[in-house]
Amino acid sequence: MAGFDLQEEQEKRLQEFRTREAEDLTRILARKYDLSYIDLSGITIDLDGLQILKEKDARRGQMAIFQKIGKKLRIAIKSPNLDGTKEVLSTLKDMGYSYELFLSSEHSLGRAWSRYKEVPEFLETKRGFIDISVERLQEFSEKIENIKTLRDTLDPMTHTTQQRKVSEILEAVVASALKLGASDIHVEPQEKEARLRLRLDGMLQDVVMLPFPVYKLLLSRVKLVSELKLNIHQKPQDGRFTIRPEERRDIEVRTSILPGAYGESIVMRILDPQTISIEVANLGMRPDLQIIVEDQLKKPNGMILTTGPTGSGKTTTLYAFIKKVYTPDVKVITIEDPIEYHVIGINQTQVDASKGYSFATGLRSILRQDPDVILVGEIRDLETANTAMHAALTGHQVFSTLHTNDAAGTIPRLIDLGVRPSIIAPAVNMSMAQRLIRKLCEACKKKDAPTPEEKAKITHAIETLPKGMARPDISSFSLYHPQGCNECNDTGYKGRIGIFEILLIDDEVERLILESPSHAKLRDEMKRQRIPNLFQDGMLKVIEGITSLEEVERAAGAK
Repeated sequence: MAGFDLQEEQEKRLQEFRTREAEDLTRILARKYDLSYIDLSGITIDLDGLQILKEKDARRGQMAIFQKIGKKLRIAIKSPNLDGTKEVLSTLKDMGYSYELFLSSEHSLGRAWSRYKEVPEFLETKRGFIDISVERLQEFSEKIENIKTLRDTLDPMTHTTQQRKVSEILEAVVASALKLGASDIHVEPQEKEARLRLRLDGMLQDVVMLPFPVYKLLLSRVKLVSELKLNIHQKPQDGRFTIRPEERRDIEVRTSILPGAYGESIVMRILDPQTISIEVANLGMRPDLQIIVEDQLKKPNGMILTTGPTGSGKTTTLYAFIKKVYTPDVKVITIEDPIEYHVIGINQTQVDASKGYSFATGLRSILRQDPDVILVGEIRDLETANTAMHAALTGHQVFSTLHTNDAAGTIPRLIDLGVRPSIIAPAVNMSMAQRLIRKLCEACKKKDAPTPEEKAKITHAIETLPKGMARPDISSFSLYHPQGCNECNDTGYKGRIGIFEILLIDDEVERLILESPSHAKLRDEMKRQRIPNLFQDGMLKVIEGITSLEEVERAAGAK
């Protein structure tokens, strides 16, 4: 019996050696034929593409179609010189397909051909848009209520390496991200497994650890639907795919693949058009601040700048502004990097550095299109800043973003870029800084008396509000604290709201700008305008029971 086991082990090792030898030979031949080598055993086979050819024709042509994107095919072949291969490729061309060829071993092709037995079941169940089944999304969405139910759903699914199951894992993750309101899906390979996380309300939360074989198949699946190259592993790649839930408009998912020490990390950013359908009134501004902003939006020309870190809601705010000013007789053009949300009724263009199409060159072209309102994704350099300023001075409304920490910092930043103060003063109407803070979960937040330390912090914030501004009564107040429940995934928070500060460029500030003012002087002007800073705006929301003191300190910094 022991001798039989030894013989079986030797035969197994011999077979593995032959397989490696065949793959090495295929790599050499690929270089000879100037084709890319591919091992089909490590990637997801697109059944939509595979079933274009009948199995007998695929075997006759010694090929397998492993990916289909529209009318473009990616095809693995054994050799480009075989008559059967040439004949089948000619047939595909006559059918209107174009193709990219890869060289693959016969063993690898055999693995692809074995998938033909799944085609009938695939044809019965496939109804999705870009390979994401709407029915499956709906099924998972009804099943998953929070992170715990998602974890319970995914955990048993991750113990299989069947490619059909991996497709279901992707659908489950995307469906849950939509259901839970996640902005990003992260898959991060580690030494022996991969970590799956969702970003909820701006914070990453662990979901499940994926076995490495499942991670590799999931990576291939994501690349496939994102129209990325499956055989590129050492370079970053960016792509996107679309899902089409029946009850709402298309949702795009922007994919980023980044090579790392243990494999390629995946980030899928969910671009839900509903997130930019927010009105100015729903951004979270206090009523007095909202009145100021809406008055500025009524001006026919001039620039409004927003500032804040990545993920602070600047894009949502800018599109809320556009929604406020847009009417059928107003022409709106945007230049973005990249276009995150496609909006009906406005013209959108995307920068492309590889073709020399930058914010500056794009903005010059936009001005020749006679727009009324222009959105510039970001001001990064002097040329873009000058062009945008002159557009604001010549009858256009211009909205843009700038990298500074607060509203007062926008003016020194523009001067640092090289913009002349004499241009800034008349061109800019308002600068605004913002952050997103998490709202306390209404189902579980707990009301408590403030500790002495909490009371001191809040009292100081309120007492230092600008003179003349209405103050809440803090002679006696309570605070709410996060607890955690199923509704909020045990975080104590659910949903987010903005905190804001603005600097109006009125006559006094205009005169000050001509003197190249310091950051401190501009902050003093905010006090004169009776506008609280970010931290104070957050503290007012703490007193109202909207958020917690800890959350404001996290987002705006402790004072």
